[in-house]
Amino acid sequence: MPSVPRLEISHIAKSFGGRSVVDDVSLSILPGQVTCLLGPSGCGKSTTLRMIAGIEGPDAGTIRVDGRVICDDGHATPPEKRPIGLMFQDFALFPHLSVARNVAFGMKGSKTAQRAAVVDLLAKVGMGRHIDRYPHELSGGEQQRVALARALAPRPRVMLMDEPFSGLDDRLRDEIRDQTLDVLKAEGTAVLLVTHEPGEAMRMADEIALMRDGRIVQRGAPYNIYNTPVDRQAAAFFSDINVIEGTVRGALTDTPFGQFLAPGVPDGTRVQICIRPQHLKIDFDRAGRGPLPTPAEGTAARGIVQRARFMGSESLVEFRMDHDGTILKAQIPSVFLPRPGTPLWIMIRRDRCFVFPVAA
Repeated sequence: MPSVPRLEISHIAKSFGGRSVVDDVSLSILPGQVTCLLGPSGCGKSTTLRMIAGIEGPDAGTIRVDGRVICDDGHATPPEKRPIGLMFQDFALFPHLSVARNVAFGMKGSKTAQRAAVVDLLAKVGMGRHIDRYPHELSGGEQQRVALARALAPRPRVMLMDEPFSGLDDRLRDEIRDQTLDVLKAEGTAVLLVTHEPGEAMRMADEIALMRDGRIVQRGAPYNIYNTPVDRQAAAFFSDINVIEGTVRGALTDTPFGQFLAPGVPDGTRVQICIRPQHLKIDFDRAGRGPLPTPAEGTAARGIVQRARFMGSESLVEFRMDHDGTILKAQIPSVFLPRPGTPLWIMIRRDRCFVFPVAA
């Protein structure tokens, strides 16, 4: 594994009109690695990308490519001289130029060398037969492939991608994403992708950096960041969650579902126990009685079905709980559509729960 990151940003910051938009962000990306900046709109993702590209100047921090400083407090390489490619949602192809001339735009060298390079790039993205067509003759997916070839033409060391697939339909999006990543990884390009869609980040990224209010709040592989969220907001960003509240006594929290461990949390602290809908277990009502408690799933609590909907590959069932009237959601594989008003019992898997202190 290379020891020098292809892209390294250290403590970059940016404010507009006295409002901090990016605050002390640091990242490093190795050749062939895909890192995703994930977060809600307005959290600073695109501004971070624009600073790396050179479109915006940071107020502080350092940006390096292959160990070479391209931006710091006293120096900024112009955007056109940075070994960085850009892909955005707007493909921005020149409508009056053919596919070949779009890809060759900005290339150096003889026309023969340029044509050979264009042919090679278009073959890599499956667009070789469209070399002499014009953008208006192409579908959205085909235009995206041409935009990728054009971005790769200068052989960038780093590729910055700002939600480039959001304009495509779901089925085509998966195909184009996978093909794009295959090409970029084969080139050894470091990729920094911006998105607000957790599913896209999970599918594409080797590492996810979760942003909130201008800062990175958590970094890690998709599996780790999904299964060990740093707080309730991080857990909720990736899926719906159910929340049960309680108070810690002796590192334990009493709830209608039994006790939950809260190690290291001071007595008297209010905590939120979060669990995703797919990790609830449902059992039938037996004349007002539910299943016996187990160490893995605790005590069952009864709820009344409010609604049930079939979602395609699973069913989503909502319950109003007897003990306090709160609504909990359960996601069940396949078809499970109990009638509204049906009493059922719910148990919670202890190994799938997250316990977070309530913010003051």
